[in-house]
Amino acid sequence: MAALEEHGGTLAVAESLTGGLVAAELTAVPGASRTFRGSVTAYASDLKRDVLGVDGTLLEERGAVDPEVARQMAAGVRRLLGATWGAATTGVAGPDPQGGQPVGTVYVAVSGARGAGKVVALRLNGDRADIRKESVRIVLGLLLSELSGNGRAQDTEQNGGN
Repeated sequence: MAALEEHGGTLAVAESLTGGLVAAELTAVPGASRTFRGSVTAYASDLKRDVLGVDGTLLEERGAVDPEVARQMAAGVRRLLGATWGAATTGVAGPDPQGGQPVGTVYVAVSGARGAGKVVALRLNGDRADIRKESVRIVLGLLLSELSGNGRAQDTEQNGGN
C-alpha cells in the first residue's frame, strides 16, 4: 500500500477464486483506506459480465478461467470503482477441475491507466487453501512490480506453490 501511496494511486480489486482474500490482505494494513477503493467478489460468470464488464461471448466461449477474462476483470473493476489501478484473480482452486481447466490453473492481472494491463498465468500446486493463498501473494507482487516499473511488457507464466 505504501507503493500505491507513493505514486498517488488507488486500487480496486476483482476476485473470483480468492473470494475476498486479496481485499482482506490489503485492508489488514493500517492506513489502507488512503489507497484502497474497494473490491468486487464475482464468483458467478454473470456478475463478471454484468458488474465488471467482461465480454459475455468471451465467457461463453472460453469460460471464466482465462487470461483475457482476468485482464477484463482488472480493467472493469478499475473503471467501476474509479481507481487508478485494478487487480484481478480468476482460476480453479479445487477440489475439482472446472470447465476443462485443471486444479491450480490461475490467472492474475493488473490494469493501470497507462495501458491494457498485465496478466500472469499460474500453474499452482497444493490444496485449495494453498492455491488461494499463493494467488493472493502473486497478484500483489505483480501489482508492486508494475508500480515500480519492473514489469515486463509481455504476459508471463509461472509454476509454483507447495
